[in-house]
Amino acid sequence: MTIRERIEQQEREHLSPFATLSCETRGRAREEEPCPVRTEFQRDRDRIIHRSKAFRRLGWKTQVFVSPKLDHYSTRMLHSLEVAQVARTLAKALRLNEELAEAIALGHDLGHPPFGHAGESALDRVYREYDPTASFKHNEQGVRVVEVLEENGRGLNLTWEVREGILYHTKGRADIAEIGSGEPPTTLEGKLVKVADRIAYVNHDLEDAVRAGFVREEEVPGEVLDVLGRTHSQRVGTMVKSIIENSVNKGFVTMDVTIASAVNTLKEFLFEKVYLPVTSSDDQVKKVAAVMRGLFQQYMEKFESEEETGRPGGLARRVCDYIAGMTDRYAITAYTEVFVPSEWGKAEAEPDLRALTSLKSEQGGSGNAP
Repeated sequence: MTIRERIEQQEREHLSPFATLSCETRGRAREEEPCPVRTEFQRDRDRIIHRSKAFRRLGWKTQVFVSPKLDHYSTRMLHSLEVAQVARTLAKALRLNEELAEAIALGHDLGHPPFGHAGESALDRVYREYDPTASFKHNEQGVRVVEVLEENGRGLNLTWEVREGILYHTKGRADIAEIGSGEPPTTLEGKLVKVADRIAYVNHDLEDAVRAGFVREEEVPGEVLDVLGRTHSQRVGTMVKSIIENSVNKGFVTMDVTIASAVNTLKEFLFEKVYLPVTSSDDQVKKVAAVMRGLFQQYMEKFESEEETGRPGGLARRVCDYIAGMTDRYAITAYTEVFVPSEWGKAEAEPDLRALTSLKSEQGGSGNAP
């Protein structure tokens, strides 16, 4: 018996009846020989971490605030790691498949473009201008990344369950009770990641909003602080414990009604005070739109002569993929190189020391020349 087979046997014996077994995966688009050591979901997790260039770039992509100068604001990479940690904690307690939950969590934001949600909205608008039948959504782009764009067009060939979890992780403003019980995704691990995603982002986004001066701590609704806790760790702990206590041996993910209400209150508070202002009226959003439109137009013109007739997806699709893969700083650099005049000529030389000596002599040899 191989190590993988022993792990698969342990899953059959110890995981919940609602868990997704590695040996029962719906498989990959291209069949592969099984690994003697790792299960199929372990392999997916490892491919995202070790082989995905999109995953590496998440460290330079903004979560909410556009291209912050300070180091402690959340990035897509940090967010993905937080979601994976929460998802694994919940999966272990509920006897679900930890590796499947972790793989979905690590891959769920691979399709995000630069500049957070403002960048996603701007890229969607300009993409539609060149292809009215198209649209850009980060969850769909995430699936495209792992199926088409990675590995020079071969994709990562992930399992069906992980790809489905990436596609259906979005939830908008839905109440937390709805996102843990509705379908899709079909796996309970996928639902778990949707809830873990909400737990992670409402907490670190609140911290970032206070740090950025968007909200003051005293503005946070009393229900949130009294029920969930007054620190980041207290709030996460409260949510996680409530999910575990209320979701054991159930085919859905839920939490105590009082705690769920407080979580929804925090979510709505952030939408009204942070998410909607940042993605609609902020001056930075106009700059993001200008960058996205300028780059899209430039690349359409630049690559039009290189476009191969009949190439799948067309030029606009290729340009959208290229811009979506950029980090915040790369997009800014690319835009600057194209649209901001560069310096030219040789810089003037330093002041001639002989002239300075002559000036001092004229002033009576004083060393205090202006």
